[in-house]
Amino acid sequence: MLQLFLRSPKTLLTLPPKTQPLISFFSHSPQPHHESILGSPARVQKLIASQSDPLLAKEIFDLAAQHPHFRHSYSSYFTLILKLGRAHYFSLVDDLLLRLKSQPTSYSPSPALFTHLIKIYGDAHLPQKALRTFYTMFQFNCKPTVKHLNRILEILVAHRNFLRPAFDVFKDAHRHGVLPDAKSYNILMRAFCLNGDLSVAYGLFNKMYERDVAPDVESYRILMQGLCRKGQVNTSVDFLEDMMNKGFIPDSLSYTSLLNSLCRKKQLREAYKLLCRMKVKGCNPDIVHYNTVISGFCREGRAVDACKVLEDMESNGCLPNLVSYRTLVSGLCDQGMLDEAKKYMEVMISKGFSPHFSVVHGLVKGFCNVGRIEDACGVMEEILRHGEVPHKDTWMTIIPGICEEIELVRLEEVEIKPSTRIVEAAFGLENYLIKRIHASKTWRG
Repeated sequence: MLQLFLRSPKTLLTLPPKTQPLISFFSHSPQPHHESILGSPARVQKLIASQSDPLLAKEIFDLAAQHPHFRHSYSSYFTLILKLGRAHYFSLVDDLLLRLKSQPTSYSPSPALFTHLIKIYGDAHLPQKALRTFYTMFQFNCKPTVKHLNRILEILVAHRNFLRPAFDVFKDAHRHGVLPDAKSYNILMRAFCLNGDLSVAYGLFNKMYERDVAPDVESYRILMQGLCRKGQVNTSVDFLEDMMNKGFIPDSLSYTSLLNSLCRKKQLREAYKLLCRMKVKGCNPDIVHYNTVISGFCREGRAVDACKVLEDMESNGCLPNLVSYRTLVSGLCDQGMLDEAKKYMEVMISKGFSPHFSVVHGLVKGFCNVGRIEDACGVMEEILRHGEVPHKDTWMTIIPGICEEIELVRLEEVEIKPSTRIVEAAFGLENYLIKRIHASKTWRG
């Protein structure tokens, strides 16, 4: 490997003009007592940093160290350790850390080295090695910062089996002179909430005040979401009130969690009141908040109230999107409010939104079920005019009604696929619908 390196055109070593071969040059040229055959410590560090192959960089490191009076710089250790770590040569990383620690004149590794190593082990899903690296800092008399603490906590709680070790690291932090901040508490509170240990999370929240750590908006949101998952939505609303009384402005995610939980608990009146209060309390409702309440009303058969929410959002400068219209049209159809549903579908199409096939099918089926075949055909005309292809089930719903109403020739058995168009369905149906479309265009012209 070394001979390959010496011959490599990518090496930073260059031959002086009119000199002897490179091997001979290294073997016979007198070297200062502090340099290796590869040059000074700074030169060696540059050679190591320039190599894309971490194993070749390690060979350069070892070759330089063979000189009895040569001592690597800390930068060489730092560079090589990170190269090997990023290439997942973790056993070599451990060996270098031991060599670094055993230097006659001990180096003082920078916190940055351990920051990078902890991240490398975290990205490699090796929480145990990340935790060991965190404690290795103390062996080098390198005091961790709260950023190191938060990083190791994030890595550990990402693995369910390491939630308890993460809690132990957190509790020991004070003993090592590291003071957890709001982010430290938030990391653990979120982990315990997701694990269903709401009481532990609540205890951590109270502990923040005892230790003069001010909770932030995220702290409240984490507990509110945890309460909502447990079905304790009223307690979560109380938390929201407490949060605002203490001068915090809830963020968008806090309201989303509460609105969703209130709607699922069928507390729609409270959900609508909370939606109306948001703007007053400094958080403008967005499309997600409005759609959550629209969906809640439609799910409970209150499509008229959902229409009111749609009107509110437009008056407040929030434009309905595809989900808003699809949810509302489906809700109106489910309640038999077919004319209102058709009106909103037409508005939806006029704004460039494509109705889902289930929306079209529900509207067509609704009109057919009450004998309003003309209106069902009107829906089909509108869809076809905008280049949409109705689902095969929609064709199967409307064709019998058309044939019965206008006494067309008997409908032969036809294989109808999702891509079926008029001409493939039936000759008589094709002529009928095309005439209707032409007549409609002529009337509108």
